Amino acid sequence: MIVSPSILSADFSKLGEEIRAVVKAGADWIHIDVMDGHFVPNITIGPCVVKSIRRYASIPFDVHLMISEPEKHFMEFVKAGADYITVHAEASHSLWRLLEEIGEHCKAGVAVNPATPLSSVEHLMDKLDILLIMTVEPGFGGQKFIEEMLGKIEEAKKMIDGRDIYLAVDGGVNAENIKHLRERGVDVVVAGSYIFKSERYEEAIQKLKEG
Repeated sequence: MIVSPSILSADFSKLGEEIRAVVKAGADWIHIDVMDGHFVPNITIGPCVVKSIRRYASIPFDVHLMISEPEKHFMEFVKAGADYITVHAEASHSLWRLLEEIGEHCKAGVAVNPATPLSSVEHLMDKLDILLIMTVEPGFGGQKFIEEMLGKIEEAKKMIDGRDIYLAVDGGVNAENIKHLRERGVDVVVAGSYIFKSERYEEAIQKLKEG
């Protein structure tokens, strides 16, 4: 299980230290939630922050663009040091072309919101390195895992059908539901509050890895 701590829940007053701490604790990737206040209500960070924190970790940066018109901005994050860029199926009118363009520069992913059917991205599977299932409504950290998404995760695993695509889950992941995610073939879990609000990052990450 690849564990990607979401820095949305980190202490932004010492973000570099927080990143170093989760890397030392065993994080595999760093998940960076970019929100624009339009596609989702919240506003977080931009490429200048991604660039500034790149020096604190050599592990992959998993940049999740929760923004409108990602085709206008994704290259800024590539230049800032993103290894993976995931865009939302709901955010682009030219998703096929966008994923092709991202794939020319780094690994490409697509995220689907809880209410978005997987049929909307089924034709894109050969363009993907990551299929990210949102198990909360995007925009805020600390939300409760939507149990009804377990069936969708099973459906997504079948849709991947042996392709070299990571099945990822983002939202409300913790030690109580990680077993259900492992059983359904999830490869990557994004966890924010569960890790950064814990007293011991290493213990929290290890629980997710062990399932």
